[in-house]
Amino acid sequence: MMCNSSHGTQLYLEVPSSCLPIVYSPVYNITFMGLEKLHPFDSGKWGKVIHFLKEEKMISDGSIVEAREATEEDLLVVHTKRYLNRLKWSLVVATITEIPPLLCLPNFLVQRRVLRPLRTQTGGTIMAGKLAVDRGWAINVGGGFHHCSSDKGGGFCAYADITLAIKFLFERVEGISRATIIDLDAHQGNGHERDFLDDRRVFIMDVYNRYIYPGDGYAKRAIKRKVELDWGTEDDEYLQKVELHSEGALNEVRPDIIVYNAGTDILDGDPLGGLAISPQGIIKRDEIVFRAARRRGIPILMVTSGGYQKKTARIIADSIINLRRQGLIGGNEDGEVAEEAEECVGGVPLVMSSSDSSPSSVSTGPAPNTI
Repeated sequence: MMCNSSHGTQLYLEVPSSCLPIVYSPVYNITFMGLEKLHPFDSGKWGKVIHFLKEEKMISDGSIVEAREATEEDLLVVHTKRYLNRLKWSLVVATITEIPPLLCLPNFLVQRRVLRPLRTQTGGTIMAGKLAVDRGWAINVGGGFHHCSSDKGGGFCAYADITLAIKFLFERVEGISRATIIDLDAHQGNGHERDFLDDRRVFIMDVYNRYIYPGDGYAKRAIKRKVELDWGTEDDEYLQKVELHSEGALNEVRPDIIVYNAGTDILDGDPLGGLAISPQGIIKRDEIVFRAARRRGIPILMVTSGGYQKKTARIIADSIINLRRQGLIGGNEDGEVAEEAEECVGGVPLVMSSSDSSPSSVSTGPAPNTI
């Protein structure tokens, strides 16, 4: 059941059961006169993930859900008006994204070429949250901006998509009142931690390199399961800790939704993560988290977050394919991807306001430097 809400939104969609709950838009990818190359982040990795999934015949253009851009009204569910107004200054965006030349560009170009892709990824995370509840799982091929809080961005994170997805679910979907964030990016997720510091409805588990950005001691107070790693941590130790603490977190508090921040900057050789996990270790890590969710019948939303090597897109795709092979995520009822693009692209909007009747949700089964 859908609850009444305070503003109309285009982000909660009625999606045909033939569509996979994988959310993406070509708008995700940031390309602008080569300026995006001044940051180590591969700002086109999301499109590469989709390319690899198509090559493996896991998806087609018509089988996934196209993300919509989060509007200002959507963003104001979490963000302050003051913060959103500050993003109208190119200097502020240059500081958040760590691309200094942006400060020389007119803000309308910065909005169009940088912030619009990030707003679309943010919309994708919010959409995927609803899809996860409806289907048992969902993956936003982008998102995971875990350094951004309601009133401050940083580390290439301009919008608090994780906080927004959870707040949307709390406000709009009946029966969703507790969430667990499992943040396995190499960096501490200080943005959502600051947002949920005093919110007992949200349990945060964070596994990160203790020596790198952001080192936010104030935000660490929100972490219920804190696992601080040393430089060069390798597969065996890492996977043992991920499994132990994922199981422990979900045994300690049973949530209604899991938000899994699946950063790939833990990969050996990543210039910012400082850990030494193999591609196979990342694939196994994702399997551990999805298996823990599946075993308990808890819906899970995955976002892809950080990852600063060209090969991370291939690893993300391989991990999603492995989840499918392991039966931890599924296709439509017939086990085949949809072929007609018009079936899934954009979905059918459910525009809700406080005066709307509450439509039923669609259910098709059980269930610095960085992002």
